[in-house]
Amino acid sequence: MILTMFLALVVMVCINVPIAIALALAAVLAIALTDGSGALVAIALEMYAGAKSFSLIAIPMFVLAGAIMNATGITRRLIAFVTAIIGFIRGGLAMVNVGVSLFFAEISGSAVADVAAMGSIIIPEMKRRGYPAPFAAAITSSSASLAIIIPPSIPMILYGVSSGASIEELFVAGVVPGLLGAAGLMGTAYYYAIKYNWPTEDAFNLKQLRATFIDALPTFALPVIILGGIFGGFMTATEAAGIAVIAAILIGIWYREINWPQLKEAMLDGGMQTAVVMLLVATSVLMGSYLTTARVPQEIAAAILDLTSNQYLILLILNIFFLIIGFFLHSAAAIILVVPIITPLIQQAGIDPVHFGLVVTLNLAIGQQTPPVASVLITACSIAKANIWEVTKWNLPLIGVLLFVLIISTYVPAIPMFLVEYFYR
Repeated sequence: MILTMFLALVVMVCINVPIAIALALAAVLAIALTDGSGALVAIALEMYAGAKSFSLIAIPMFVLAGAIMNATGITRRLIAFVTAIIGFIRGGLAMVNVGVSLFFAEISGSAVADVAAMGSIIIPEMKRRGYPAPFAAAITSSSASLAIIIPPSIPMILYGVSSGASIEELFVAGVVPGLLGAAGLMGTAYYYAIKYNWPTEDAFNLKQLRATFIDALPTFALPVIILGGIFGGFMTATEAAGIAVIAAILIGIWYREINWPQLKEAMLDGGMQTAVVMLLVATSVLMGSYLTTARVPQEIAAAILDLTSNQYLILLILNIFFLIIGFFLHSAAAIILVVPIITPLIQQAGIDPVHFGLVVTLNLAIGQQTPPVASVLITACSIAKANIWEVTKWNLPLIGVLLFVLIISTYVPAIPMFLVEYFYR
């Protein structure tokens, strides 16, 4: 029966049935054949119960906060400020791209939202300044995917809900690897800039730095509220998301620069993204319920532990597995579909679920850069009007940076986990 269910799921995905619908149909088929049609009565209640988690409310809130940022000139002010700091370095605009991407992701939590907001402003500017369009798309895409391990991260929220791990601890675990990855991306951009003699911006100007800092000052309240509230233990991630929306609205009122059509479009797009995620969560509950009843997760855990009980080998196997599924599944679908199945393995192997959550998120961040799915890469290519394969050639060294961060975070757990140990344990 398990084989029949998975074959039905694969066939539906191959014929382009949306993953959420395919999950629901496969689960309903398996439940009906195993337990009879009477077991289908409670399906709607199970789906509702799975999608009403308090933690999931953070997702639309963070997406909305990002939309408000982009519609009120906040993003443009951030770019101006970071340009005043490092724009004078050769290839500085590419480094600005990375820096602002990390800041923006601290509010939106979404790599796709990051690319859509940032890319529409900075990619045309990079092209105008003489950067190749494929590189502009590559650095925007890779920095946005790296940024999903910086709190608040929507994939981490989904992982926390799926595995039961602490979302706040997941956020803290992502800080150091995110900063290491940002340094690596900036270093790669600098190497390219020297090699191809890309431009610098205006010379460093303290007066301009002061002016852009004062102009962007209200914006800095957003990460202080979000990260300070979460790390200080004053609020949960969901509460911080709601506060971030209110703060973004107040900052927009302060600037008196709200672009209503743009805000409406961004909110509608964010609403659709949220609906897709929530439907995935709801339908995955059916699949998870059936698989748990059939003891599939426990059998998978036992099979792998029969091969090896070494944590590092298990992490290697799971890294390869997640890298492969990252080629074919969006991060939300991969987390919701796979994490509940392998959670018993993680528990039995004695692997810290917070550490593993960071590993999963990094794997799926790399998957956002690798065709054929590559949702973030495709968005950046669309904005830059660049061929996806040309962008991928420029992107390979940047993906190498992400892989390095993945390896060091996997096998030197003290790097991502020492802040978690300091604050929470």
